[in-house]
Amino acid sequence: MMYPILCKVKYESLHKVFQERQVWVQLAFSIVVNWVVAPLFMLALSWAFLPDEEGLRQGLILANGSNDYCAILVAVNSLLQIVLFAPLSLLFIRVFDPNSTTAISISYSTVATSVGIFLGIPLAAAIMTRFALLFLTSPDFYNKKFIPVISPLSLIGLLYTILVLFASQGKQVVHQIVSVVRVSAPLIVYFTVIFFATLFACRRLGYRYEFGVTQSFTAASNNFELAIAVAVAAFGAESDQALAATVGPLIEVPVLLGLVYGVRWVVKRRGWE
Repeated sequence: MMYPILCKVKYESLHKVFQERQVWVQLAFSIVVNWVVAPLFMLALSWAFLPDEEGLRQGLILANGSNDYCAILVAVNSLLQIVLFAPLSLLFIRVFDPNSTTAISISYSTVATSVGIFLGIPLAAAIMTRFALLFLTSPDFYNKKFIPVISPLSLIGLLYTILVLFASQGKQVVHQIVSVVRVSAPLIVYFTVIFFATLFACRRLGYRYEFGVTQSFTAASNNFELAIAVAVAAFGAESDQALAATVGPLIEVPVLLGLVYGVRWVVKRRGWE
């Protein structure tokens, strides 16, 4: 699912892109929102909505425009997830929830291995594919022939992931419908508030629409397949953590689709270019 998107990143010209001050400003803004504001906001929501459900709370914590710019953000955030996802997971579960009965069972190596497999391999494969094909063929072949062929794999991968997730967790979802509803509430609040707060901040800071909407969707969306992989690896497929992580895409996909139409309506009324 990540592979086609990462193949679109122009790794060979990143050194030129990063020479622009505006790119560093945008990346700094993205890092602050995605790695400081969003995780802490989700942590607060998990405690506010699920103070008595340790497993669901931990699963919820784990689930935490411009095409070229979006691809750069995806690549940078993928690298940051490889480095930071494991330590932050342990920080929020062990340090911020020291009385947790499951905190001692989750290990750094388990989380790091899951992140490496689900993010490290696609990123490495994308980098090798891009440089190899550009060397063996031409930029015209790569951009006009290869990329259009593999691009649909992102959507296919997303649909396949959702299908597998619900096939494996369907029994849990049906038998714990009350827990599903309780997990859904903070997720809806999270997606909506983070999206519009980021959009408003970008507007106030004078960013163009294409950058603002990309930042907003990047901040609001979650890497739910990674969260589920970590939850299953660390706590087991039948755990509350895995159930909470599985509910993520059930809420995320329709909410973000609704936000697409919502942001178009807002932009049309406000005249944001």
